[in-house]
Amino acid sequence: MTDITRIDPAELHPTSGYAHITVVEAGRTAHLAGQCPLDADEKLVGAGDLDAQIDQVVANSLTALAAIGTGPERVVRSVVYVVSDRSEVLAGAWHRLAASPLAPALSTASTLLGVAALGYTGQLVEIDLTAALPG
Repeated sequence: MTDITRIDPAELHPTSGYAHITVVEAGRTAHLAGQCPLDADEKLVGAGDLDAQIDQVVANSLTALAAIGTGPERVVRSVVYVVSDRSEVLAGAWHRLAASPLAPALSTASTLLGVAALGYTGQLVEIDLTAALPG
């Protein structure tokens, strides 16, 4: 992956596994829609259970990436939305994602946001990914 470079300037704070800057050499990118904790029938998975919803979002993200012929190691930007204003809930969500098969996607430029609500009733998490497609 010499076409993707992750940079952490020494003058910036240490991170919890993500990079402050991700540089991609010229090429094609794929912008995935926010991946929600829904099954193929558009039913919410894991009502009231953040861990179950994270697992479904991970599975959906991996499916979407596979559909474009790539994997989480090619993700160059991620944004994670969690319905909570509590830092321990946000940190727990980050740690679960970092221990999942989607973890390489979080090693890039990443943002974790606590939000008041998401699009589906009962939805607790959503992930927005951008991937650099292989040349």
